[in-house]
Amino acid sequence: MVVKEIEAKSILRKHKKIDSWFLSRYNMNLYRGCTHNCVYCDGRAEGYYVEGEFGSDVAVKINALEVLRRELDPKRKRTPFKRGYVMVGGGVGDSYQPVEEKYELTRKTLALLSEKKFPVHIFTKSTLVKRDVDILKKINENSRAIVSFSFSSTDEKLSRIFEPGVPSSRKRLETISFFKDEGIACGMFLLPVIPFITDTKEVMEKTIQDAQDVGVDFIIFGGMTLKEGKQKEYFLNVLQQYYPKLVLEYQMIYQGSKWGEAIPDYYSQLHQTFNTLMKQYKIPKRIPPELFKDILSENDLVIVILEHLDFLLKLEGKKSPFGYAAYSLSQVQEPLSTMLNKLDTIKGVGKTTENIIREILNTGSSTFYEQLLKG
Repeated sequence: MVVKEIEAKSILRKHKKIDSWFLSRYNMNLYRGCTHNCVYCDGRAEGYYVEGEFGSDVAVKINALEVLRRELDPKRKRTPFKRGYVMVGGGVGDSYQPVEEKYELTRKTLALLSEKKFPVHIFTKSTLVKRDVDILKKINENSRAIVSFSFSSTDEKLSRIFEPGVPSSRKRLETISFFKDEGIACGMFLLPVIPFITDTKEVMEKTIQDAQDVGVDFIIFGGMTLKEGKQKEYFLNVLQQYYPKLVLEYQMIYQGSKWGEAIPDYYSQLHQTFNTLMKQYKIPKRIPPELFKDILSENDLVIVILEHLDFLLKLEGKKSPFGYAAYSLSQVQEPLSTMLNKLDTIKGVGKTTENIIREILNTGSSTFYEQLLKG
């Protein structure tokens, strides 16, 4: 492992709109590069501009705390901070990868976020997060905390191949159980599932059952992307080593999409399998509203629930008007509660959507949404 200490000009990354997957307006990368070295990680892709050899070289933003403290100073902000979880974890480096043991950037960041009373969503593959249970409990008491773990499956043999630098699935599951015992909400991000390897009904069901056994609050699911270039080349080299007969099948479903997506027919079948299993186990397929309805602004609350509805309906193979409506609402600056007589003038908001918006504003949720979430 090669560690390079660097100074960052900024830490906090602001989203143009609320991220309905993580319920965040802000996220951060305290490290660039990741020694977890997951074979499928799209952090290898050229578009992320990670220097060095991804998987073995790590850049440490040694001035992260100083920069973040300045960025969180309300006196320096022209506009107030948007409400929502602060996402601690990023696409180009796990905040709890081994180098964190020495530098403790994540622990120091959590202490600062606790001081500022921000709710926090941790996204990691590492059991090192247990070290910071004291701060996370304090955050959970004062605002709220979620700890989410990423899995491609809970199969130990497969994890050793595709996630070589990550604690075992068993240890990650034990860590979820640990945080649940401490009263902190936990989720599983079952993504990416690996085509023809961890996306089978048998492997997925075992993973979902394991998640249920440790009491996860939700499971968020996604297929794998393979961007042309370094990411795809690295993955296919490993695939050739362990599953050479699958290389041709990968070439058939990954045909050079700009975002690295497989062909639509593959995802359609995959989502159907996942949805069938989740109906059986009745675990929410998105972060449930009790974990965010008192945290988000009213506009963002509506946007998140509509985007969740859009996902849930498409998971059923149905068409949905809610994604477009959510996008249109993200452009609205006025509080929706002041626009009740003008909701039908917003693009994409028909009568059904308008009624759902009114219900969300009145109750913090939607009956239709709650039914789909576990149904």
